[in-house]
Amino acid sequence: MAERSEQPDLSTGAEVVVNRLLAEGVDVCFANPGTSEMHFVAALDAAPAMRPVLCLFEGVATGAADGYARIAGSPAATLLHLGPGMANGLANLHNARRAFSPVVNVVGDHATYHQPLDAPLESDIDALGHWAHGSVHRPESAAGLDAAVHAAVQSATGTPGSVATVILPADYSWGSAPQNPLSDKASEQPSPRTEEELDIAAAADLLRGQGQRAVMLLGGAATDTDGLRAAARINAATGARVLVETFPARLARGQGVPPIERLGYLAEQATQQLSGATHLVLVGAKSPVSFFAYPGKPSVLVPDGADVQTLNIDDLVGLAEKLGGAEPVAPEPEPAELPTGPLNPQTLAQVIAALLPEDAIISDEANTSGVFLPAATASAPRHDVLTLTGGAIGQGLPVAVGAAIAAPHRPVIALQSDGSAAYTISALWTMAREQLDITVVILNNHAYAILQLELLRVGSQADGERSRSLLDLSRPDIDFASIAQGFGVPATRATTAEELADQFRAALDEPGPHLIDAALPTWSPG
Repeated sequence: MAERSEQPDLSTGAEVVVNRLLAEGVDVCFANPGTSEMHFVAALDAAPAMRPVLCLFEGVATGAADGYARIAGSPAATLLHLGPGMANGLANLHNARRAFSPVVNVVGDHATYHQPLDAPLESDIDALGHWAHGSVHRPESAAGLDAAVHAAVQSATGTPGSVATVILPADYSWGSAPQNPLSDKASEQPSPRTEEELDIAAAADLLRGQGQRAVMLLGGAATDTDGLRAAARINAATGARVLVETFPARLARGQGVPPIERLGYLAEQATQQLSGATHLVLVGAKSPVSFFAYPGKPSVLVPDGADVQTLNIDDLVGLAEKLGGAEPVAPEPEPAELPTGPLNPQTLAQVIAALLPEDAIISDEANTSGVFLPAATASAPRHDVLTLTGGAIGQGLPVAVGAAIAAPHRPVIALQSDGSAAYTISALWTMAREQLDITVVILNNHAYAILQLELLRVGSQADGERSRSLLDLSRPDIDFASIAQGFGVPATRATTAEELADQFRAALDEPGPHLIDAALPTWSPG
């Protein structure tokens, strides 16, 4: 067993679930976990009898559990990430139901106090469980976990076999984790108060009076070129801070577009960005909450006591006109220099920025490896960025297909992390069939790096082989170039900045789809 830190044990609930599964004879778990399941992942290090099997798509996990049950005559567990994860697995749960296969799904959920905030991955997991004509077991407290798992296994192994789902809220999994500091009772954690919509005159008075104490958060159609330029003028006239929501659907970028900072994905970063705000004005955006709940950290990101109000997107340009802010002056772009030497996230971003064609569309699912892209591409030629709006990974390649069909005259660049690519890799075949002008760059670091980071952020201790195996994409390494060629997409592999530049330039110069497997260092949070 891995050594524990001196902090309180945060994995008690997860250990209860794992141990009860084992006590009921369930000793295989087909998994595709996310942040809300990290304590379950960590608990596996203390349970050597449980065999964890990583699957790269939830439909594979549920289908594998069905196949296991058909041969073994006993259930396997699946570990699925929130509602989107379970939704991805539903088709093969349907098959399992028709095969009368006993399957026990463990589906992570947001912490109970986080659920009412409608974070990006919030959904109706109970309804998904009932869709498969199975039983759904949602414990009312952490104390009910043992009984819920027992009931689920008993339901799955009845005659005939069936699908049972245990819903595991993250705070129950933490067990002895302290309550969220915003409330003594988790269920009472408040949502920020939203006032009635401001008109242009009221918004002008507010922003003039508050200056830097006011923050405008832009989303929806407000993140096009006109909206961003208007927001920059408002900032110039009043001093009010301006941010773009964390994951905008479509964000204008590049030369001539004010490079307005996005609200950070990490709650710690977002809290710092919003620090000191007394008023938050939402323009096409929702009031910000943490993507997930974390032990001892607030879910609501609006500073205590700040007023939250809204402004109609259609009034944004009119507000800029009323305030009379100066038009933003775009600096003359400096010639981008191509980097040399080893390929890493920073040099990759520099290559993309230096060679990005005019009017490109970037489908961005780069995740952890894309941290340097926003700064590098701020002065690149004008382009649009499509981001991972709902957090359900596997979006990048299909969104690139749709964008290329919608705008056949524009080059499409799919910056795609390796783990997420595996979800919807068959999109490459459609790119080849339709001869779409898409350049796919796989940011290949051989890991679910975002989960390695999240494992630390949720306060869990996981140092063993079993937990690491569910976050590792090596053994074997994925040969994306060969996969692409099998789907009919020309492909190469880049190991240096110079190779990436040559291959990216060549892919852009030729019609049709191309894939570049960009070999990045294996990511480590330490």
